[in-house]
Amino acid sequence: MEKIIAILASGGIMLALALVFGALLVVCAHFFIARRDERIDRVEELLAKSNCGGCGRAGCAQFAEALVKGEAKLSDCRATPQANKEKIAALLGGGEIGEETVAVVHCSGGHACYDKYDYRGYGDCASCELIAGGVKACPVGCIGKKTCVGVCPTGALSVGDGGYAQVEKEKCISCGACIADCPKKIIGRIPKAAKVYIACSNHGKGKEVAELCGHGCIGCGLCAKNCPQGAIEMKDGLPAIDYSKCVGCRVCVQKCPRKCIKEH
Repeated sequence: MEKIIAILASGGIMLALALVFGALLVVCAHFFIARRDERIDRVEELLAKSNCGGCGRAGCAQFAEALVKGEAKLSDCRATPQANKEKIAALLGGGEIGEETVAVVHCSGGHACYDKYDYRGYGDCASCELIAGGVKACPVGCIGKKTCVGVCPTGALSVGDGGYAQVEKEKCISCGACIADCPKKIIGRIPKAAKVYIACSNHGKGKEVAELCGHGCIGCGLCAKNCPQGAIEMKDGLPAIDYSKCVGCRVCVQKCPRKCIKEH
């Protein structure tokens, strides 16, 4: 009988201790637990939710938390619409929104660029690049094997009849996935409001470029000479557009003899 009483007493003591420690944990949790900032969920709701990783975070949830904690800049996200960025900035009490941009392919060679050999292997730019720097005679010519198309999360890229990659402006969220994966590194960003862009990346001399591609820039400078706004400057054999000056008059498009300045 005494053993039973001892066992029950021990059990009662253990139960009492468990209740006491449980209560203490509840009290500690109430006073010491780290509270989640309610703004994180509100910011995440306003982000693009593309989880593209262009901001350097694993996804939009992590980026939202970093924004609220002041560990990231709103301009790091290129996928979120400007209107939503303005709402986030207002919610967080300010922040650099950044200019809205889209990706463009700085090449329009495609079938107009001569091939070095007949490639019939796996249809991927990266694998083709491993063989003598790719099939194209131009060292920075679009291979056209759709690596960028495959990584685009919104289906904004395609390879058309011309044989080179093109970006559909309205679908592009400027996440940068195509920029990172292009083996030729000829995809860049321009302001979304821009009306024209340079579709060539070859800095070679005019005669050399002409021998490689029917659309390559020969560095004639007619675009720079005829731009009424002085928005184009020749740099290392290629025109560079100052978009703060460009008004989209498209005179450069008309004057370019190689048709390597494209409307956007």
